[in-house]
Amino acid sequence: MASSKSTAPRIVELAAQISNSVAQLEEQLSTKGLPSPSFAEDDPQDLPKDVSHLKDTLLDATAELHELLLDPLSLLFKFAAISNLVSIDAICRFKILDAIPPGGTTTFMEISDKTGLAEHAVRRLLHHAMAMRILRETEAGVVAHTSISKFLAIPYISSWAEMESRDTWPGTTRIVDAIQQWPNSEEMNQTGFALANNGKTPQGVVATDAERAMRFGSAMQAISHVPGYAVENITTVYDWATLGSAYIVNVGGSRGQVAIELAKNFGDLKILVQDSAGTIEGAEAGIPIELKDRIELMEHELFEPQTVKADVYFFRMLFRNFGDKYAVMALRAQIPMLRPGVKILIQDVVMPEPGVIPLWRERISRAVDLALENFSNGRERYLDEWRGLLASADQRFILHQVYVPKESLLGILEVHWHDSTIGEA
Repeated sequence: MASSKSTAPRIVELAAQISNSVAQLEEQLSTKGLPSPSFAEDDPQDLPKDVSHLKDTLLDATAELHELLLDPLSLLFKFAAISNLVSIDAICRFKILDAIPPGGTTTFMEISDKTGLAEHAVRRLLHHAMAMRILRETEAGVVAHTSISKFLAIPYISSWAEMESRDTWPGTTRIVDAIQQWPNSEEMNQTGFALANNGKTPQGVVATDAERAMRFGSAMQAISHVPGYAVENITTVYDWATLGSAYIVNVGGSRGQVAIELAKNFGDLKILVQDSAGTIEGAEAGIPIELKDRIELMEHELFEPQTVKADVYFFRMLFRNFGDKYAVMALRAQIPMLRPGVKILIQDVVMPEPGVIPLWRERISRAVDLALENFSNGRERYLDEWRGLLASADQRFILHQVYVPKESLLGILEVHWHDSTIGEA
C-alpha cells in the first residue's frame, strides 16, 4: 500500500502552506474591507482576532522556511545579534523619532543638526534600523516613518525600548555568570541584574534612581499590548459573576487598577487592595467616586501573615516574580485566614510544553521566562510545577480548575482550600 505521507521536500511543503494561508488571509481581510498588512505609516497595528490561526500558521511557516535557507552561522547570528538594540536605543535616547513629522519626512542632515550626532553616525544607525523595518529612506538621505517606527514613537513604547537596552540587556549578559556564582539560587539579589547593578535589585534601583524609576514605570504600560495582559481583559478570563457578592482581597494589587476594572463590571463584588505603603500611597485618589464604597486600600506586606477574612484571595502576575522559596512563603502567609470554601485565584502564566503553541509565541514566552530570571530569579511555571508549588506550601491547597484563553498564556488557576480536619472530633 502506498504511503500517504508526503514525500515533497520540506521547503516545498512550506511554500504551499504559505501560499494557501496567504490566500485565505487576503480573502478574509478583503471581505471585512481591511487592508493587506504593510509597513506603511498608517497601517493598522493588529490583525482581527478571528484570523489569528492564519497568522500563527504563516509566522511559523515563513520563519521555518527562512531558517532552513540560512547556513548555521547565519542562523546563530540571527538569534545572537546583540547589535539590534544599538540602533533602537539610539533612536529612543536621542529622540530621533521626534524629528520626523507624522506623514512627513526629514533628512539625515536635519537629524544630525538636532541631535548633535555626526551625519555619518546618523546614517549608520538609521540604516541599521531600516534593515529591521524601523523607518524607511524615501530617497537618498530622506527619512520617513514606517508603521513600526510610528509605534515606537509612542512615549511608553519608547520607554520600554530604552529599558530593554539600558536596564534589561546589561543584566541579561550576566545571567550565566549569576548561575555560575550562585547555582540554583532563588534570591533576588543573586541575579544577572544584580551583577550588572552593583548588587542592587530592581526595587533597589527604582528606590534610588529617579530617572530609571520613571523609565520602569512608563515601560510597564507596554504590557497592555501583549495579548491577554491588558487590565481590561481581566473581566473575560474568569466567570466573576459566579462569585456573587464575594469579598475579594487583591494581594499585591498595586494601585487598584484591576480592582477598578472588576468593580466596574461586576456590581456585587467588594474588593480590598493590599500592597506596600509606598505603592498604595495616594492611590485612593484614582478610584472613581462611584466605586469608593466597594474598593478599599490597605497597607500590607506580601510575606506577612494575612489578617483579613475574605471569600477570595486574588494574585495577579505576582508569583512569576519569585522562585518557589518565596512563592511558598506568600501562599503560606494566607493560611491564618483560610477556611473551607475559600478560593485562591492566581492569574499567571501556565507555561506550555514545547510544540504545543505556535513557535513564534513559544519563543516570546521563553524569552520572557529568561527575563524573569534576570530580574529576580523568578520564573514561569508549567502546570505540574504549579501543582508542586501548591503542595509544597500546604497539601490543603487544591488546584480545582485552570482557565487559559486561546490567545494568551496568562490564565487563571482556581485553587480551593480544603481542610479535612474541620469538624472532626
